[in-house]
Amino acid sequence: MTFATFITNLPLWVFLLLMLWTVPWKGVALWKSARKRSVVWFTVLLITNTLGILEILYIFIFSKCSEKKTVPAKTTRTKRRVKSRK
Repeated sequence: MTFATFITNLPLWVFLLLMLWTVPWKGVALWKSARKRSVVWFTVLLITNTLGILEILYIFIFSKCSEKKTVPAKTTRTKRRVKSRK
């Protein structure tokens, strides 16, 4: 039995169950990577499909590692316009 015939012989409920498992993990992982402005992780998570394994690792391990390394962005102050008195 080849892998292709094994996959095509699986019932529909198995695919639905896998989708119900994968989509929430992928959504949370993509949301976290977007909030951290991590383009590389966002792209990798969007393209790959590991049935939630990579997403779970990113949520609980890799996203926390990058929190320690990030430096908060400097806030820029807006310059006030000084009205000239004429």
